[in-house]
Amino acid sequence: MTARDLVLGRLRAALGEPRPVPAEVPRGYRAAGSVAVDLDVLVGRLTDYRATVHRCADTDVARVVAEVLGGRQVVVPPGLPRHWLPDTVSAVPDDNLPPGRIAAADGVVTAAAVAVAETGTILLDGAPDQGRRVITLLPDVHVCVVRADQVVATVPDALARVAPHRPLTWISGPSATSDIELNRVEGVHGPRHLHVVVTTR
Repeated sequence: MTARDLVLGRLRAALGEPRPVPAEVPRGYRAAGSVAVDLDVLVGRLTDYRATVHRCADTDVARVVAEVLGGRQVVVPPGLPRHWLPDTVSAVPDDNLPPGRIAAADGVVTAAAVAVAETGTILLDGAPDQGRRVITLLPDVHVCVVRADQVVATVPDALARVAPHRPLTWISGPSATSDIELNRVEGVHGPRHLHVVVTTR
């Protein structure tokens, strides 16, 4: 008898008789549309994650960007609405910029694909107004604009809105990690500062 046979024999003896496999897998989890959307929940979650949240009209986005990044150089995806950018920032469009050039920028401004209120999570899917994943990882400040109609209640609601084959980036607050002693360090895997601008029409 080999060691493998011995171990497997002990496992079989401990488990006893195999249980019958159910004919149908129970699927009692929540589906999309089962919970109402609450913008205040999203704002609360993002704030808990140490993101800074700004609520304003779409026409005031440029003012918020000026407050956060005025006088600095920012990377922008090619499809970003130009009225979101104030004259006080130096916008560098991402036309396949090299990583060093992106990292040298002071910040990045993007749109979002969808935001999940319950988890305080923002999803980017690489659309033209969001750009490549790398532009949201290297600069120190990320300003992300989320329209109120892009906010959904739960993760199933968010997944129903995005295509599974797209490159999804899930953001819940600034980049942060903790070591074994639970010392929080920000900026290891992405921006140290996340500003979320929630807009209404």
